Parts: sequence; C-alpha cells; structure tokens
Amino acid sequence: MTTTSSIPNTLTGTYTVDPAHSRIGFVARHAMVTKVRGSFNEFDGSGYFDAADPTKSHLQLNIKAASIDTRNADRDAHLRSNDFFSMDEFPEITFASTSIEQVSPEKFRVTGDLTIKGVTKPVTLDVAYTGAAVDPYGNQRIGLEASATVNRKDWGVNWNAALEAGGVLVSESVNLEIEISAIRAADAGSPA
Repeated sequence: MTTTSSIPNTLTGTYTVDPAHSRIGFVARHAMVTKVRGSFNEFDGSGYFDAADPTKSHLQLNIKAASIDTRNADRDAHLRSNDFFSMDEFPEITFASTSIEQVSPEKFRVTGDLTIKGVTKPVTLDVAYTGAAVDPYGNQRIGLEASATVNRKDWGVNWNAALEAGGVLVSESVNLEIEISAIRAADAGSPA
C-alpha cells in the first residue's frame, strides 16, 4: 500500500528517545473488575526516521525490567519475581522493528521482535505521528504514540490465581501504551 505522507521530509534523520519526556506503559485487568496501569521508568531507544519513505525507518527500545512501577511496592516486587518477569535473570526487555507499513499520512504499523524473559515474539504496534517541534534548546523533536495488545503468556509470563467467584486475578491480555518524544541527532542525514 502506498500512502503519501504529510510529514515534512526535513524531519528525516537519526533520533534518540528522550526518556524524560516519553513513557512506556501497560494496562492489565485486575480481579476481572478494574484495570491496573504501570510503566517502566528506565529505558532508552534510538532509530532512523525516513519521512519520504517510512518503510526505510527503524526503531530499537531497551527497557530495564526492574524499573517497573505500578504505584504499589508489593505488587512491583511480585512483578519483578520469578512468578512474572524473572528480572534477576532477564534484566532487559527489548523491541527491535523489522518492518514498517504506512496506513495513512500519519499512521503506521510497526512490526518488530519483542523479547521478554529471553523469549522473542513478533508484535505489531499501531503508531501515530503526533507532531514535530524545535524545543527551546534548538533540538528538533518528533512525537509518536504507539499501542498494541499482547498475551503475556506468549512470553512465559504465566502466573495467576483463581478467584472464588470465577475468573482470574490478572488478565492474560495486556495493552501496551507508548508515548515517545525523540530528539534528532546533529548529523540528521543517513541511517544508523
């Protein structure tokens, strides 16, 4: 599918994720009645964005698993344990794009390899370009928002507990929510 981008070609370049202005989060259903939101507070990433031909773009994210934060210390400790992420043995979660498809002038499907607990599976993110700006320090920034729904059991994150009334404590389905502010490198030219 060929789609004309409305993103200016001048935004082409190599970018680094700005963790201070980005978020990598998730949402899971708890006890079948509510949602628990969390995020990873330590991560980095980089990539190349080709505004003229987005299919030539790529992205890599590295997440420190132990930086998980659901605003509850006991729950976070449980998530770090072998019941969930086995963070001592598998300290990083990674995503590396393998293909990018443009679906509208500012929307993309980014497929890549997501590795959790040493298991790598393909995931497709729905990604939206949210804008560009030059910040007060002269940095060219672009914004992206991405989402996907995954089954945590695909990566061996299997722990659960049955509820007395039926159902389970933690949903298998997890929604990923990613907001990225990325800064273009001074050498805005060729792919890295």
